[in-house]
Amino acid sequence: MNMTNDQTLVKHFLYSEEVLQELESTLSPERLSTYAQAARSQVPEEALRLYLWNMALSSGFYGMLQGLEITVRNAMHKQLSARYGRHWYDSQGVGLDSGGLRRVQNAKTELNNKGLENPSPPRVVAGLSFGFWVSLLGPGGRILSSGTKANYEMTIWRPALHRAFPHARSLHRKKAHTALESLRILRNRIAHHEPILNREHEADYELILEVTRWVSPVMSEWLNHHNRVRTLISDPQQTIDIQF
Repeated sequence: MNMTNDQTLVKHFLYSEEVLQELESTLSPERLSTYAQAARSQVPEEALRLYLWNMALSSGFYGMLQGLEITVRNAMHKQLSARYGRHWYDSQGVGLDSGGLRRVQNAKTELNNKGLENPSPPRVVAGLSFGFWVSLLGPGGRILSSGTKANYEMTIWRPALHRAFPHARSLHRKKAHTALESLRILRNRIAHHEPILNREHEADYELILEVTRWVSPVMSEWLNHHNRVRTLISDPQQTIDIQF
């Protein structure tokens, strides 16, 4: 079948009664009920179109969040390496809390299981979750080995991480953490296939660009140019020919 015919089928997908029943059964009535409520309609076709819109919007946001995550983690790794050495995550001076130490060890273990006995810093950095990097901007949690509380403001933010955001004005640790925590939640909802219908989509879009701009205005503009999130936000949610 050629591409023209494929496109025609997408634009004129026929929702017969049999097709609607199959899709509802496959996706589950419970999952679709969320979209039916959001669409304020008992017509299954409208819930499915909203479901498709959510999929397309999630796909667009996920690409932007990938760019943001890589930009931020590389900038943070660079500054922590400059202050504590390339293996900063093993440095006692960083003072990682128990949660951070556990995440680092988990990343190393996964790499060990893949045959990398002494993984290089770039490998370890790539294996650490977005949640780990966001946590470094928090206050720090308990250190079980000593019974004390980590102080990320003094061991991580002031000595190193404030330099990871050279284009931000009057940025303090709490502001950076709040912004990135909000985007972490968005990322996790998308990664777990949850609806993002009730989020402030324009605000999310602008926040991704703003935080990326704190590190690299060029990267922020690049992400802004190469995505269709704004188009999806402005489109009617029940569009018939949406693709993701």
